[in-house]
Amino acid sequence: MNYKNFDIFSPIIVVLLVILYLVFSFVAFNYHLKELVGINTNTIGIIFLGLMAYIIGMISIKYLLKNRKLSIKEEKLEKITSEKIILSCVILGILLQIINMIYLGGIPLFSGYLKAHAATRIWLLSYLLFLPSINILLAKYHDRRYYILFIVGLLLFVCTGYRTTAIAIVLSVLITIYYTRNLPWKYLFIALVAIFILLLVVGYVAVQSIEWQTWTLNPLELLFYRAGYTLQVLDHAVLLQGSTHGQLLYNTLMGFFKSSDPRVIVGLTTLGYAHSTTSMIFGPALLDFGLYAMLIQMFIIGGLMNILYYIQRSLGGIYVALYAMLIAHVIIWIETGPTDLVIILFFVISIIITIYTITIEKEGNK
Repeated sequence: MNYKNFDIFSPIIVVLLVILYLVFSFVAFNYHLKELVGINTNTIGIIFLGLMAYIIGMISIKYLLKNRKLSIKEEKLEKITSEKIILSCVILGILLQIINMIYLGGIPLFSGYLKAHAATRIWLLSYLLFLPSINILLAKYHDRRYYILFIVGLLLFVCTGYRTTAIAIVLSVLITIYYTRNLPWKYLFIALVAIFILLLVVGYVAVQSIEWQTWTLNPLELLFYRAGYTLQVLDHAVLLQGSTHGQLLYNTLMGFFKSSDPRVIVGLTTLGYAHSTTSMIFGPALLDFGLYAMLIQMFIIGGLMNILYYIQRSLGGIYVALYAMLIAHVIIWIETGPTDLVIILFFVISIIITIYTITIEKEGNK
């Protein structure tokens, strides 16, 4: 596969960022932020087993696609990605988010009570429409006016108080532009710094707005603390493997019909009280089914991301947008774990579009 010699957004970035996350965590442990105490060395071993499974999944796809040729079914692709359809989806996603704010009666970013109820079915549908559509629009149709829609949508989702959603929108669009506009390194660096600042600001404002909590950490300390705290939750999950018996997966898949939050189950299981808690990308599978399930999960994610990476590098266009959207969420999963229905739906949509619009043949075959 003719990949760039150094491609910052290739699937291997997940491995590098997990290692960076561990570094952040140990900074928090070293300074005992809010009495963080550290983790068992066995947890580090399980993390690296998970990363090895991810890498093996990537390598397996590389050999599976060796000497394979990709081609686009143009008529089918045009049916589902016409400019009018994609633009309508973006605008509808924005309108639904405005309706969601009116329904909530305020801005969740500034209220912990509103934030706790912000992820409504309207929100889910809005995000499901907006994120893939804005990326496809920017990847396929080079119209600068569409960046206005991106900014408007971003600001609305920032107002929900969910930093992961805001980061996913910015990061996925950055990756889309990186591959479709040959973004110079200096602009890429500026954009990454801007994303880092957005992460700090939205995260800090959101936690300061939670009426029933008091925080004394500054924004940078909070960033390190969250990494250390989440790693400690994973440490508990390692000791409690298989204890949720599939509840997390069930509640994730039934997210549209049930109001329960899988992360509250994580908190209840690992900490002993109901609290929305993240456990890194490895935690939910460990809690549900144990080590082997986590390794299978990481193998599948590594394989899926590498095949989508190969497709977007080979064919460009909307496949860049699909890859950008998914790799952005996998990066976010490093902290949050795969416990969001909407992201599972993004994977399903991307796989269906890919199968529907692409043929894979051995080289030399007609």
